[in-house]
Amino acid sequence: MAMVDAGGIRLHVQRMGPAGGRAPHATVVLVHGLLTDSLASHYFTVAPALAAAGLDVVMYDLRGHGRSERPPRGYTLDHNIDDLTSLLDRLDLTGPLHLVGNSYGGTIAFGHTARHPDRTASLTLIESEPATAGWAAKMGRILRRVSTELARDEDAALAWIAAHRGRHTARLARGAARLVRETTLGRDIPASRVLTDAQIRAVRRPVLGVYGGDSDLVDLLPLKRRLLTDFRAVVLPGHEHSVLVEAPGTVGGHILDLIRPGAGVR
Repeated sequence: MAMVDAGGIRLHVQRMGPAGGRAPHATVVLVHGLLTDSLASHYFTVAPALAAAGLDVVMYDLRGHGRSERPPRGYTLDHNIDDLTSLLDRLDLTGPLHLVGNSYGGTIAFGHTARHPDRTASLTLIESEPATAGWAAKMGRILRRVSTELARDEDAALAWIAAHRGRHTARLARGAARLVRETTLGRDIPASRVLTDAQIRAVRRPVLGVYGGDSDLVDLLPLKRRLLTDFRAVVLPGHEHSVLVEAPGTVGGHILDLIRPGAGVR
């Protein structure tokens, strides 16, 4: 475990590597999702298998999440992309790197790739999408609903989550409620700068999309196929947005299938 100063914000970082001191043949950076997520969602799912396959695995908590610093403001997508870029610089990981993002983490990873295409070898989006006007509007609706329900009766909302999703999820939701209540995240993310179609088309690295068959993001696959020149989608039936946690072996296998052809690039 390490705390790294990434351009004025301290981020919690974890790394895994091949057993026995073997030199890794490539580096993969895992970026987690929003509010109830942290690097733990990767640490306990795909990270061990990626490390066992000979990869240097880098995970970190986004600003405001997990053990990373929680500033009161500064939560736009650009802030998070800047954090990722600065963190990679501080770790001397100049690329090309394999980026894997779950949910909002994929949006961050895609934004980094759009800015720095030469630093990315491949990109995996798990239940994720690039930042578009439609994405910003959807995030605004979700965050307004979270804020409204918590403002109305936070204890009742958390009790419902505990009863229907379990106590662990309720604990995560309590932390998410504090993040929304005490920072500008709920206003910043919907107001983030988004990508144009031309900027999305300019991403010409291999992109893998992994989606639950029951997720609404499946409806966006035709758009991704139209805009991305090297895009492959995997749809896992019977899963929704939590496909990373529900099917980590399958998801990890598809990530490795993407990375292995370019495993010599570091």
